[in-house]
Amino acid sequence: MATLGDRLDHVLGVKAAEPLADAFDMHTVEDLLRHYPLRYATQGQPLTQEEPEEGAHITVIGRVTKTELRPMKNRRGKLLKVALDTGSDRPIEITFFNGDKVSYLVREGVRAMMSGTVHWWRPDRWNLSHPDYLILPEAGDTVENLTTVRGGGALRGLAQSAKGAEGVDVSFFEREFIPVYPATAKVQSWNLLACVRQVLDQLDPIDDPLPDALRDERALLKVSDALRLIHLPERKSDIEQARERLRFDEALALQLVLADRRHDAEGRVAKPCPPRTGGIAAAFDERLPFELTAGQKGVIGEISDDLSRSHPMHRLLQGEVGSGKTIVALHAMLQVVDAGQQCALLAPTEVLAAQHYRSLRGMLGDLGTAGELGAAENATKVVLVTGSMSAGAKKAALLDAVTGAAGIVIGTHALIQDAVEFFDLGMVVVDEQHRFGVEQRDALRAKAKAGTSPHLLVMTATPIPRTIAMTTLGDLETSTLTELPRGRSPITSKVVPRKLHPNWVDRAWERIVEEVGAGRQAYVVCSRIGEDEEAKGRNGKAKQEEKEGPTTAAALDVFDALRTGPLSTVRVGLLHGRLPSDEKDTVMRAFNDGEIDVLVCTTVVEVGVDVPNATVMVIVDADRFGVSQLHQLRGRIGRGKHAGLCLLVTDVSPGGTAMARLEAVSGTTDGFELAVLDLRQRREGDVLGAAQSGTARSLRLLSLLDDLEVITAAQELARQVVESDPGLKQHPGLASMMHAAVDAERLEYLAKS
Repeated sequence: MATLGDRLDHVLGVKAAEPLADAFDMHTVEDLLRHYPLRYATQGQPLTQEEPEEGAHITVIGRVTKTELRPMKNRRGKLLKVALDTGSDRPIEITFFNGDKVSYLVREGVRAMMSGTVHWWRPDRWNLSHPDYLILPEAGDTVENLTTVRGGGALRGLAQSAKGAEGVDVSFFEREFIPVYPATAKVQSWNLLACVRQVLDQLDPIDDPLPDALRDERALLKVSDALRLIHLPERKSDIEQARERLRFDEALALQLVLADRRHDAEGRVAKPCPPRTGGIAAAFDERLPFELTAGQKGVIGEISDDLSRSHPMHRLLQGEVGSGKTIVALHAMLQVVDAGQQCALLAPTEVLAAQHYRSLRGMLGDLGTAGELGAAENATKVVLVTGSMSAGAKKAALLDAVTGAAGIVIGTHALIQDAVEFFDLGMVVVDEQHRFGVEQRDALRAKAKAGTSPHLLVMTATPIPRTIAMTTLGDLETSTLTELPRGRSPITSKVVPRKLHPNWVDRAWERIVEEVGAGRQAYVVCSRIGEDEEAKGRNGKAKQEEKEGPTTAAALDVFDALRTGPLSTVRVGLLHGRLPSDEKDTVMRAFNDGEIDVLVCTTVVEVGVDVPNATVMVIVDADRFGVSQLHQLRGRIGRGKHAGLCLLVTDVSPGGTAMARLEAVSGTTDGFELAVLDLRQRREGDVLGAAQSGTARSLRLLSLLDDLEVITAAQELARQVVESDPGLKQHPGLASMMHAAVDAERLEYLAKS
């Protein structure tokens, strides 16, 4: 017999277990049983996903309706062309290169399961080339007749596990629902099915983590029944009920983690920072040359209330690109400074940290120059700390932080280092939440005085749909800015298909020259930097890499081509991540000051860069960027009184998914609409980011976009349970579910592609 925690090599044997470990990181019985079927083959229904992506590895089941054996053109041997009827609108085309060897098995009339790589050879047609295959038995077949390629005894094992070694239970292969699993070239769906059946035959009864009363209230199956029925359903209702139970388990496990974190935060103590009459925050408000939007005023009020309490604030501030988050965060920091404490603003890159430093100093004026000649009476000091600063400058900034002379300390990861100390850290502001991990936030929190925790404000310009925020950021209260401040100009976006209309690209460069002639500036964004001289000389590998590497345009090459070609009459600058920090800062300052007309760059300008005079952005190879990333980049223009124009240059073919994505970006500036599209296109399994393996493995059935009711119910239950039983000592099953399903320290919103 076997339990969920048993090792697969003990239950299945090393020969069967090793491929599962290599392909799917499966090591225990539970790992295997949590690898749910992707879909189910059913009689008379389409048996494959619609329009699979190029290069996808898929499994299909159907009946061979036509075969044609023909000589190969350029080498010896024969091709076997096969038409496989899966119940879809048209048969799937399949090609075998060793046709003369398989034609006696793959013949008209046989029913087969085939697994291979999708190749689109026309805009509307795709096929499978030389797939692995399994000829499924018909009534009257015996174990000895069962045939598989690259599967050894997989099908024999299936047959024998269905009825033992005495013969074949053909009824298993005539089931109404045959599970089809996510598979690889080395571990096919039928291999997984054989292993699952073997494990289920040996599985001991499972202790259910959910109390009986809760299961009855939601009419949920026992977990043991759900795990069996998800793999071997007899009817459609079995699949629906099994998914319902397992989906709820996924939601509950995540919400228990967040409820536990939330409960821990509520038990911490923070110094209250109520608004002060006549303080620096009030002086800043009086000097504003414009009126805040109603949304900004509302969010400032929410944050002010949080800061006034004796428990640390944990709030997410999200909003569209250019919605005015920075000024809201600055107001909050000034309220904390008024209470005699310090604030730390953590930015993901040195470019953005330097931009924040200049921006905050500019907005504060003499209110941000404490210790300098001409400073206002109640001024504070703003300092910058980055890893690339000179030793003298860094020493001075660190001294200002530890003595309390600086009220606002801005920096990158350098602020997390042990050498950085604060006199009295009262609040941490994290810009672009998705770039920082939980550990990094906690490291900065630890720099507050013993016994207290700083208030936390997380800012992001990446809109997060409600269900995503509930699932991944449930320990944070959420404020959203939806209005654009007065003075922001509209942005028009257009897709430029370079192969179809090369003259449109020429027109794009002409448009930039026209904008520069009118006194404005532009960006040209590339997806990669390009080879440096050192790489080109390394063992002669560069030529090979050039031959096999990406065909996208590199920033270094585009910079050279533009300044000597179509943009030779304007001042062109270059900015990318490989430049020394002081050089990056010099380039950004020159662009800010109007000394550079056109900035050729990589995504270092994706967030936070604010040059109101920039009106045009050309994104080269735009298909290489994600939807949200394109939206972020586009937000760098149209920040002043002149309208913005964003041109998305691409070589992708019309009608494909990549072109559809670009057209969607060009068709709307609604970041929340694009965020939903982005998440759907990157598939549910990748919603939390490929790097977050602990979390991604736990979300197999739960849709973070569509399952609001399930997530809400799980959140309510999790908070009730944790409130009444903080350590889950009275709920060992739920504690086990929480720890097994997700690594709490890695639960974050997605890492952007």
